[in-house]
Amino acid sequence: MVEHAEIVRRWTLVKPYLDRRQRSVWAAVEAEAKGHGGCTLLSKITGICTQAISNRKRELAKTKNRPAGSLVSIKRRAGAGRKRAELKNPELLPALERMLSDEVAGDPMSQQKWVRSSIRNLSGRLKEQGYQAGHGTVARLLHRLGYSLQVTKKKQAGAQHPERDIQFQYIAALKAQYIGQGLPVISIDTKKKELIGNYRRDGKVWRRVPMQADAYFPSYRNFLAVPFGIYDLAQNAGYVTIGVSTNSSEFAVNCLEAWWRMHGKLIYPNQRQLLIFADGGGANGYNLRTWKKGVQEKICDNFGLSVTVSHYPPGCSKWNPIEYRLFSHISMNLAGQPLRSLDVMLAFVRGTRTRMGLKVQAALDMTVYQKGRKVTDRQLGELSVSKHNVCPRWNYTIVPRH
Repeated sequence: MVEHAEIVRRWTLVKPYLDRRQRSVWAAVEAEAKGHGGCTLLSKITGICTQAISNRKRELAKTKNRPAGSLVSIKRRAGAGRKRAELKNPELLPALERMLSDEVAGDPMSQQKWVRSSIRNLSGRLKEQGYQAGHGTVARLLHRLGYSLQVTKKKQAGAQHPERDIQFQYIAALKAQYIGQGLPVISIDTKKKELIGNYRRDGKVWRRVPMQADAYFPSYRNFLAVPFGIYDLAQNAGYVTIGVSTNSSEFAVNCLEAWWRMHGKLIYPNQRQLLIFADGGGANGYNLRTWKKGVQEKICDNFGLSVTVSHYPPGCSKWNPIEYRLFSHISMNLAGQPLRSLDVMLAFVRGTRTRMGLKVQAALDMTVYQKGRKVTDRQLGELSVSKHNVCPRWNYTIVPRH
């Protein structure tokens, strides 16, 4: 019993400092020293199965004739062990990437991205599609793809809307349907306004000496730039219009009209349908009459397009693809650069590139837009707008009236 108590005492002291393999080696050494019944006794003390301790004893026996301090290296045969899931099924990683395309959000001011679903939910959805991938495998693949699951929130966003997940699923279904048919799918939003003048901006640039910037007096600015962006999901192309007036619905609609007239109808010459992803608020908010009236008159009636608009739920603007596929790269390209003129800003926006082939075109809009435009009930009733059955406040289609 005294010897038994000593083994327990030694085990209690050494256990916290050993990993799983080292614990089995320690138990094997003690069992060898104990002699008959050692494996059974050490199994009761450590909780390690008797067979594992016996196997370790046989491995240790091979070291008796070797020099002190040496260890037997047990080499694994080539090809031994289970293959990783992505090697067994090469389609697993592309399937996860397709799934993440609807789950990814990001900070437009950095390269940081995160996913909405937990790794266990992603694992379950992969299994539903016939892929065997546990949550550990999904976590490893996420890190391999450069994603992180958590970021620090800048502010408390409040409670989630009860129809949030339904809307996300509907947006994913619409995107797959339109892109699968070769129809245009764009994401739109207004980027953060920028002061045009010799003002210091956050970020660093490679220079021999630092640039000199003026003191921060916004009232002395040359312009307040209002960048409105359009991102073509299928083409991986961005189009930015820099305005100098207000962020109004009329401005947003004019940007859309110019994009379709100059680019859209050339890229999609035979298509008469357009899908737009937008935030729930701002100049293109789901409840703005001026937005819907402008789309009806300048896009649908003018070009004969049927336009479907899907808005992201409140507090979900980071999932709008334009945020992390276009605006984030533009922000990094502008970092640390004083925007001394509109031409300077245009040059930096146009110079935005990525390894995935993103190209950005930019133009100026010097029009002065008025705030406070009204659309009467009669004018609203004349619009050819039909709401969808799923989340009708956020999903609607506007068709030509002739």
